[in-house]
Amino acid sequence: MQNLARSSSQPPPTLRSSAMLDDVERMMRSLSAGERMERTGVMVQEHLATGGKRIRARLSLCAMEALGGARSSAVGWATAVELLHNATLIHDDIQDGDRVRRGQPTTWVRHGIAQAINAGDLLLMLPFLAVSHAPEDRRWRLCQLLAEGATRVVRGQVEELSMLPSESVSMEAWKRVVEGKTGGLFCLPVEGAAILAGHSEEESARIAAAFMPLGVLFQLQDDVLDLYGDKGREAPGADLREGKISALVVAHLERCPEDRAWLLELLRCPRQETTSAAVEDAIARFRRSGALADVLDDILHQIQLVESAEVLQAYPALRGVALQITALAMQPISHLWRV
Repeated sequence: MQNLARSSSQPPPTLRSSAMLDDVERMMRSLSAGERMERTGVMVQEHLATGGKRIRARLSLCAMEALGGARSSAVGWATAVELLHNATLIHDDIQDGDRVRRGQPTTWVRHGIAQAINAGDLLLMLPFLAVSHAPEDRRWRLCQLLAEGATRVVRGQVEELSMLPSESVSMEAWKRVVEGKTGGLFCLPVEGAAILAGHSEEESARIAAAFMPLGVLFQLQDDVLDLYGDKGREAPGADLREGKISALVVAHLERCPEDRAWLLELLRCPRQETTSAAVEDAIARFRRSGALADVLDDILHQIQLVESAEVLQAYPALRGVALQITALAMQPISHLWRV
């Protein structure tokens, strides 16, 4: 039987709450250690210890509570989605050549590319073990969701890496990548929580779809933060140095198509040869052209999509959780609205 959502008179669950989050952390450590601690487990635990906001785990727990379930019933699911997210981070760092994450050397820098791939592969498998802690009659559907979510991430990553070689610089292509990678990992925690809370597969998917704009919002924020904030990387412009087609790149070329040759050349320049002066030039150009303003406007548009989502009107506590995530996304770039 479908559980009832929390009453609209009750405050929404707070993302800041650490309730059951320690259980998630313990389960991640236990699963990564396996029967005995060996090098793979050490690498994974080392990566997990670098921190992170655990947004996807928190979202799983909060969504479960908002939909009328007990947080404790979502610990396995919260662990699964957080492990999957961290698997993508290790693999992304290898493919992007990023040497620093969260202020610490990345796994491939510490242990080499081959071993980092192994650590990421282990993290891709562990979510299916975490799901074994969910109710037996829900496990198969949750495993399907994990597999579908991981598939979308990989397809999105392949398309992202193909954008520069194919010169596919369009907002349509950018959003297709983001919806597969970032957006999907915001929908996934909610969909699984809805399944656990007793909702049908159809209703769970409908509820989760309202969280897609949050994924787009976070990627827009991440792209902006790379040039106009502190992303916790070695230096500003990591996306430019690695040849990434960001939202700012797309927005600039939409306004200034005559800059296509200059910008593609910059993106193709080897990371170690991309100078700070070249990055500073791009930062200035994106601001002057209006590209930064366009991306900031798109951020506000994604927030409006969340605020006006019809399905969330029926689940006010869950809507409150979504709005907390929008506020969290805005914090690191709030200074850009004050200039």
